[in-house]
Amino acid sequence: MKTRWRRLLLPIALLLLAASAGCGPFGGGDSGNEDLPTAGASAEIVKYEGEPSRAIPFVYTTAEEVALTFNGLSDADTMRELLDELDRYKIQATFFIPGMRAAEEPDLVNEIASRGHEIENNTLSRSDMTRLSYEQTYKEIHLANRVIEEQTGIAPKYLRTKSGDYTDDVRLAAAQEGMEAVVVYSLFLHNWQEESEQEKYLYLRKYMTRGGVVAIDTEEFKAVVDVIPLIAKAAEDVGYRLVRLDELVGQGGERKPLEQIPGYDAVQMNENYKDARYRMIDKADTGGKKVVALTFDDWGTDYTINRILRILDQYRVKATFFVRAKGVEGNPNLARAILEKGHDVANHSYSHPVVTSLTAEELQQDLVKAHQVITEAIQEQPTMLFRPPTGEVDDYTAKVIAAVGLPDIALYDVTALDWDSSNSAEDIVNSVMKQTGPGSVILLHMLDDIHTLEALPVILERLQEQGYTFDTMSHMIGLEP
Repeated sequence: MKTRWRRLLLPIALLLLAASAGCGPFGGGDSGNEDLPTAGASAEIVKYEGEPSRAIPFVYTTAEEVALTFNGLSDADTMRELLDELDRYKIQATFFIPGMRAAEEPDLVNEIASRGHEIENNTLSRSDMTRLSYEQTYKEIHLANRVIEEQTGIAPKYLRTKSGDYTDDVRLAAAQEGMEAVVVYSLFLHNWQEESEQEKYLYLRKYMTRGGVVAIDTEEFKAVVDVIPLIAKAAEDVGYRLVRLDELVGQGGERKPLEQIPGYDAVQMNENYKDARYRMIDKADTGGKKVVALTFDDWGTDYTINRILRILDQYRVKATFFVRAKGVEGNPNLARAILEKGHDVANHSYSHPVVTSLTAEELQQDLVKAHQVITEAIQEQPTMLFRPPTGEVDDYTAKVIAAVGLPDIALYDVTALDWDSSNSAEDIVNSVMKQTGPGSVILLHMLDDIHTLEALPVILERLQEQGYTFDTMSHMIGLEP
């Protein structure tokens, strides 16, 4: 009976406590309840001056994993249906629980934990943290931690606000509480509109990224139970395992700042380009040896690029990837994964312009930005080759490119126009086989929704049957590292 009454009174007492701390809807005053977690509630809060907790929108890792996370706490029936569905697909996830709901329904929160899921802090009452003072922000975090730990025995180490947005004060207050990170997300699911099941699946597959953090609000997302099979299928098809946030973070590492990476400044603005020397390379002199370089341009989703990487692994082929840096910027883990597989990662511009349409300054700015983005993503200097988008380049533009530090301009002698989805896999294979010879540089693309994935195994098999071996373009042309 005592426990029952304590659970009934605790939420009310917590509201009064929050109000006394300036966090709640009732204004000031003292709660006067000595049985509740009051440490820090009445004492003056001095703003933390140390290092803020880091912010995590994704985890920097090449592990083939994604964290599935939930915010809030829906009604008990929905939550138990959700837990059953997660069990059905053998998924362990992370639940960010509001402190008030942990106080109201400790049995439910403990059941979530007992089923192997991670419990973290969703603030006390999911207030708009951007509108709170530092003291209010701290107490929203502090009180939620105290309640969750008291009710479950679990000390949260990660924080997420209701929206995922955060301020400097949120990061500082989290650090003051000894919390490891403020967690955002790489994909936040909103309520579906009129999408078909296939459209929902394709959306999830598109944004299923290596090291990503998927977030769903259990109180707001109406199809929270029904979406689990779609998430499971999308993750499986991309090749990723769904894990708890703490497991994903444990697989990750810290990226060095750009300025600490050797070669980050190997590409620089240079106005003195009129006499710059360059070489355009469309094939290599292999002395008749049947060696070719397989190259891929542009960027795609994890689903597409992972499949390319697996096919190359299967045939033991190393290739050269000319990456569009704007895509890499949003998905650095995938670029690093390409590198770790032993492939070249090289510059294909930042925004994929036709380089002859830009001024010298515009082009050099694009190249420098691309180099820096790629360098930071892969944490080392990229292969120092540049391939112009569309392959269009002239003498003037080549000098502008060479002057920044990219004198080797990579072209090709074999192209199958595979970027055009109207070209079938058979068209692509026939075109490659017809054009390829010793020293050829074969151009393919890593774009979504084209037929290259179907054509690639056939191309590799047929060329290998004809005695061809594959090399990275940088090695085949003798590019100095």
